Amino acid sequence: MAFKREIQGVVLQIAGNKTATILVERRVMHPRYRKFVKRFKKYLIHDENNTVKVGDTVSAVECRPLSARKSFRLKAVLKTGVE
Repeated sequence: MAFKREIQGVVLQIAGNKTATILVERRVMHPRYRKFVKRFKKYLIHDENNTVKVGDTVSAVECRPLSARKSFRLKAVLKTGVE
């Protein structure tokens, strides 16, 4: 069985029906200055029941490609956002 990647991020926007955009932050060490810097990437995730809202912290797991850019599906809402 292949290992499924799991990502965690904050919902930036609801991008159409059953789709949300999340921002994932990772911390990497700078090769020269040996300081941790933040790197960001946006992912589209599949939200079957349209449960997430902007500001929520969610967990998503890798799945088969559902569209050209969407290959993660919602696993759990970890924390609800404040609006």
